[in-house]
Amino acid sequence: MAINTHSTANKPLIERRSIDYIPDAERHGRLASQFSLWLSANLQITAIVTGALAVVLGGDVFWSLVGLFLGQVLGGAVMALHAAQGPRLGLPQMISSRVQFGVYGAVIPLVLVCLMYIGFSASGSVLAGQAVAQLLGTADWQGILVFAAVIVLLTVFGYRVIHLVGRVASVLGVLAFAYLFYALLAGNDIPALLGNRNFSLSSFLLAVSLSASWQIAFGPYVADYSRYLPRSTPAAGTFWAVGLGSVIGAQAAMVFGVFAAALAGKGFAHHEVAFIVGLGGTGAVAALLYFSIAFGKLTITILNAYGSFMSMATIFSGLSGQRRIGSATRMLCILAMVAVSTSLALLGKDSFLKDFSAFILFLLAFFTPWSAINLVDYYCISKERYDLPALNDPNGRYGAWNPVGISVYVFGVLIQLPFISTHFYTGPLVERLGDTDISWIIGLVLPALVYYWAARRWPRPIPAQLILPDAESVATPAFTQANPI
Repeated sequence: MAINTHSTANKPLIERRSIDYIPDAERHGRLASQFSLWLSANLQITAIVTGALAVVLGGDVFWSLVGLFLGQVLGGAVMALHAAQGPRLGLPQMISSRVQFGVYGAVIPLVLVCLMYIGFSASGSVLAGQAVAQLLGTADWQGILVFAAVIVLLTVFGYRVIHLVGRVASVLGVLAFAYLFYALLAGNDIPALLGNRNFSLSSFLLAVSLSASWQIAFGPYVADYSRYLPRSTPAAGTFWAVGLGSVIGAQAAMVFGVFAAALAGKGFAHHEVAFIVGLGGTGAVAALLYFSIAFGKLTITILNAYGSFMSMATIFSGLSGQRRIGSATRMLCILAMVAVSTSLALLGKDSFLKDFSAFILFLLAFFTPWSAINLVDYYCISKERYDLPALNDPNGRYGAWNPVGISVYVFGVLIQLPFISTHFYTGPLVERLGDTDISWIIGLVLPALVYYWAARRWPRPIPAQLILPDAESVATPAFTQANPI
């Protein structure tokens, strides 16, 4: 997957860029790094627990595995299509939403994205805090605080350090999961678990929804971590490197979670980390596993903290007209996000499993319409021909508010409500469908079709070519014509 790039020997360790365009002279990186980053982001304890939910909430082992894999493929394709935008545009993912929503209108999905980062970080901090606490011999709340301090320190460094952590975490994750899978397979009757097959449509679709939501939730920030790749990077190469890393990592972790939950029964809830480490042994081995779990959470939690800064900076720049964000503002955004997520982790650590399951399912109602609108516009309407300087001008090509994009987004959220099923909200049509939640399917398909129709019915001027901030326009190759890896 290697691609020739500029040398990174003279690149500063602490990132200087934020939401501004990455010029060609500063592009660097390889597709292999994209694969390792997203493999490590998914080979972690929260993905294990997400897979376990398919069994904890009523599914059998065999059909849960099938449903989770189907959701990985569907959701992974969506998030990888977002990732392919990074090298082409050289911008964070959410700032490109100004094309579909307007410079001010993009604040609507951005606020919801920030809530997503906080929620995922809080849930991840609970599990990482358990591992740190066991490793240091302290209380869970102390482990959560230690983990939060490390997150702040590493997030400040930015893009290059995030990829470095991802490479290290991917190696540790593969080794830890290989050992745990061996312990699981060697000590239990796995064929007996697979042989107990009781298909339930609602449980099967729940498994699909769990993994699909897991993948789709990466969409709002996945291009943040591919935007430094050279602009010549094939779109197909980025798609496969990111998609395969994410899908393989998440499916491996969720398969382990399914088996762990089936073996543990009711003993899994509130003791997720201790049960998983207990499969691998005690003493020094357990300490190493606790360390690998805590380190495995670093990658995804840093992604959330970094992504929250990018989203907050995008909101601020859109409303203020500033294109660059200073180091003090950067630090303030990171500290604010980590403080809020850590507070939620401390408050909700005793009811994690129930709250987290509702959270990740409810996320779909807000992010599937955004994904649908963004992807349809980028690949089918604008066809990669964006005017990047106009993204910062509310009086420019994209305007302050885009009624078409905003209206379709609101429609996409509302149309899902009758079909959502969580413990704090259940739509009126769920029971008629056999308690099956199909909201994410509706939220992905209908907004895509409506936006495609509306954007062609009320077209806006689209540049003939991609216009970069340095006034250099470039021809736009079709995605399907990209060179293979």
